[in-house]
Amino acid sequence: MNIPVEITSKNVHLSDELEDLIREKAGKLGNFFDRIISCRVVVDIPHRSQRSGIQYNVRIDLSVPGGEVVVKKEPDEDLFIAITSSFDAAERQLKVYVAKQRGEVKFHESKPFGRVARVFPLEGYGFLVTPDGRDVYFHENALINTKIEELQEGALVNYVERMGEEGAQASSVTVV
Repeated sequence: MNIPVEITSKNVHLSDELEDLIREKAGKLGNFFDRIISCRVVVDIPHRSQRSGIQYNVRIDLSVPGGEVVVKKEPDEDLFIAITSSFDAAERQLKVYVAKQRGEVKFHESKPFGRVARVFPLEGYGFLVTPDGRDVYFHENALINTKIEELQEGALVNYVERMGEEGAQASSVTVV
Protein backbone atom coordinates (compact mmCIF):
# COMPACT_ATOMS: atom_id res chain seq x y z
CA MET A 1 0.00 0.00 0.00
CA ASN A 2 1.23 3.49 -0.80
CA ILE A 3 0.84 5.58 2.35
CA PRO A 4 1.10 9.37 2.01
CA VAL A 5 4.19 10.32 4.03
CA GLU A 6 5.00 13.84 5.17
CA ILE A 7 8.58 14.25 6.40
CA THR A 8 9.67 17.31 8.35
CA SER A 9 13.10 17.98 9.81
CA LYS A 10 14.00 20.68 12.31
CA ASN A 11 17.61 21.68 13.01
CA VAL A 12 18.85 18.61 11.09
CA HIS A 13 19.49 17.84 7.42
CA LEU A 14 18.04 14.55 6.20
CA SER A 15 19.95 12.93 3.37
CA ASP A 16 18.08 11.32 0.50
CA GLU A 17 19.01 7.92 1.94
CA LEU A 18 17.40 8.74 5.29
CA GLU A 19 14.26 10.08 3.61
CA ASP A 20 14.10 6.88 1.53
CA LEU A 21 14.50 4.84 4.73
CA ILE A 22 11.60 6.72 6.32
CA ARG A 23 9.38 6.16 3.26
CA GLU A 24 10.33 2.47 3.15
CA LYS A 25 9.57 1.97 6.85
CA ALA A 26 6.27 3.85 6.52
CA GLY A 27 5.33 1.66 3.56
CA LYS A 28 5.97 -1.48 5.59
CA LEU A 29 3.48 -0.28 8.22
CA GLY A 30 0.83 -0.80 5.55
CA ASN A 31 1.50 -4.55 5.81
CA PHE A 32 0.11 -4.52 9.36
CA PHE A 33 -2.86 -2.23 8.71
CA ASP A 34 -3.95 -1.38 5.21
CA ARG A 35 -6.22 1.55 6.17
CA ILE A 36 -3.58 4.05 7.31
CA ILE A 37 -4.73 7.48 6.12
CA SER A 38 -1.48 9.37 6.49
CA CYS A 39 1.92 9.27 8.14
CA ARG A 40 3.73 12.36 9.46
CA VAL A 41 7.34 12.02 10.58
CA VAL A 42 9.20 14.80 12.39
CA VAL A 43 12.95 14.50 12.98
CA ASP A 44 14.61 17.12 15.12
CA ILE A 45 17.40 17.96 17.50
CA PRO A 46 15.66 19.41 20.58
CA HIS A 47 18.76 20.89 22.22
CA ARG A 48 22.44 20.28 22.23
CA SER A 49 24.19 19.15 25.36
CA GLN A 50 27.93 19.35 25.75
CA ARG A 51 27.94 16.17 27.83
CA SER A 52 25.73 13.90 25.77
CA GLY A 53 26.35 15.31 22.28
CA ILE A 54 23.71 15.51 19.58
CA GLN A 55 20.46 13.72 20.40
CA TYR A 56 17.85 13.06 17.70
CA ASN A 57 14.10 12.91 18.32
CA VAL A 58 11.79 11.11 15.92
CA ARG A 59 8.03 11.53 16.19
CA ILE A 60 5.62 9.52 14.05
CA ASP A 61 1.93 10.43 13.76
CA LEU A 62 -0.24 7.87 11.96
CA SER A 63 -3.79 8.85 11.08
CA VAL A 64 -6.03 5.79 11.13
CA PRO A 65 -9.82 5.44 10.96
CA GLY A 66 -11.21 6.44 14.32
CA GLY A 67 -8.01 7.75 15.82
CA GLU A 68 -4.29 8.31 15.73
CA VAL A 69 -1.21 6.29 16.62
CA VAL A 70 1.57 8.52 17.97
CA VAL A 71 5.14 7.46 18.64
CA LYS A 72 7.73 9.66 20.34
CA LYS A 73 10.80 7.74 21.39
CA GLU A 74 13.55 8.78 23.78
CA PRO A 75 16.34 10.72 22.07
CA ASP A 76 19.16 8.73 20.49
CA GLU A 77 22.65 9.74 19.39
CA ASP A 78 22.43 7.81 16.11
CA LEU A 79 19.86 9.13 13.63
CA PHE A 80 19.52 5.81 11.78
CA ILE A 81 18.84 3.96 15.04
CA ALA A 82 16.40 6.66 16.20
CA ILE A 83 14.41 6.30 12.97
CA THR A 84 14.49 2.50 12.97
CA SER A 85 13.51 2.10 16.63
CA SER A 86 10.71 4.66 16.25
CA PHE A 87 9.21 2.72 13.36
CA ASP A 88 9.58 -0.53 15.34
CA ALA A 89 7.59 1.10 18.16
CA ALA A 90 5.02 2.35 15.63
CA GLU A 91 4.63 -1.20 14.33
CA ARG A 92 4.00 -2.53 17.84
CA GLN A 93 1.48 0.21 18.61
CA LEU A 94 -0.26 -0.33 15.28
CA LYS A 95 -0.60 -4.05 16.02
CA VAL A 96 -2.20 -3.21 19.38
CA TYR A 97 -4.56 -0.75 17.66
CA VAL A 98 -5.57 -3.37 15.08
CA ALA A 99 -6.16 -5.98 17.80
CA LYS A 100 -8.43 -3.55 19.68
CA GLN A 101 -10.32 -2.75 16.47
CA ARG A 102 -10.91 -6.45 15.88
CA GLY A 103 -12.05 -6.95 19.46
CA GLU A 104 -9.18 -9.29 20.24
CA VAL A 105 -8.46 -9.48 23.93
CA LYS A 106 -5.52 -11.26 25.49
CA PHE A 107 -6.48 -14.20 27.62
CA HIS A 108 -4.26 -14.87 30.59
CA GLU A 109 -4.50 -18.39 31.88
CA SER A 110 -4.71 -18.46 35.65
CA LYS A 111 -1.81 -19.98 37.52
CA PRO A 112 -2.49 -23.28 39.27
CA PHE A 113 -2.49 -23.47 43.05
CA GLY A 114 -0.53 -25.87 45.19
CA ARG A 115 0.91 -26.26 48.65
CA VAL A 116 4.52 -26.32 49.79
CA ALA A 117 5.24 -29.97 50.60
CA ARG A 118 8.92 -29.92 51.56
CA VAL A 119 11.54 -27.18 51.76
CA PHE A 120 15.32 -27.60 51.85
CA PRO A 121 16.55 -24.04 52.53
CA LEU A 122 20.24 -24.95 52.85
CA GLU A 123 20.16 -26.70 49.48
CA GLY A 124 18.00 -23.96 47.89
CA TYR A 125 15.06 -25.99 46.62
CA GLY A 126 11.79 -27.59 47.58
CA PHE A 127 8.69 -29.38 46.35
CA LEU A 128 5.09 -28.33 45.88
CA VAL A 129 2.17 -30.72 45.94
CA THR A 130 -0.57 -30.16 43.36
CA PRO A 131 -4.29 -30.66 44.07
CA ASP A 132 -4.06 -33.99 42.19
CA GLY A 133 -1.19 -35.15 44.47
CA ARG A 134 1.83 -34.72 42.18
CA ASP A 135 5.16 -33.38 43.45
CA VAL A 136 6.57 -30.39 41.53
CA TYR A 137 10.17 -29.28 42.07
CA PHE A 138 11.04 -25.60 42.55
CA HIS A 139 14.34 -23.76 42.98
CA GLU A 140 14.77 -20.80 45.34
CA ASN A 141 15.25 -18.53 42.29
CA ALA A 142 11.66 -19.32 41.25
CA LEU A 143 10.26 -17.63 44.38
CA ILE A 144 8.82 -14.21 43.66
CA ASN A 145 7.60 -12.58 46.86
CA THR A 146 9.46 -14.47 49.57
CA LYS A 147 12.78 -16.06 50.42
CA ILE A 148 13.19 -19.81 50.77
CA GLU A 149 14.18 -19.41 54.44
CA GLU A 150 10.78 -17.76 55.13
CA LEU A 151 8.74 -20.38 53.26
CA GLN A 152 6.59 -22.60 55.50
CA GLU A 153 5.50 -26.13 54.65
CA GLY A 154 1.78 -26.16 53.90
CA ALA A 155 1.78 -22.59 52.54
CA LEU A 156 -0.60 -22.00 49.62
CA VAL A 157 1.20 -20.87 46.44
CA ASN A 158 0.44 -20.35 42.80
CA TYR A 159 3.02 -21.12 40.13
CA VAL A 160 3.72 -21.81 36.49
CA GLU A 161 4.51 -25.43 35.71
CA ARG A 162 7.09 -26.41 33.10
CA MET A 163 8.68 -29.71 32.18
CA GLY A 164 12.31 -29.79 33.24
CA GLU A 165 14.99 -32.34 32.45
CA GLU A 166 13.92 -34.52 35.38
CA GLY A 167 10.17 -33.88 35.45
CA ALA A 168 7.70 -31.17 36.47
CA GLN A 169 9.28 -27.93 37.62
CA ALA A 170 7.65 -24.79 39.02
CA SER A 171 8.60 -21.24 38.14
CA SER A 172 7.15 -17.88 39.20
CA VAL A 173 6.17 -19.31 42.60
CA THR A 174 4.12 -16.77 44.56
CA VAL A 175 2.87 -17.21 48.12
CA VAL A 176 -0.86 -16.48 48.24
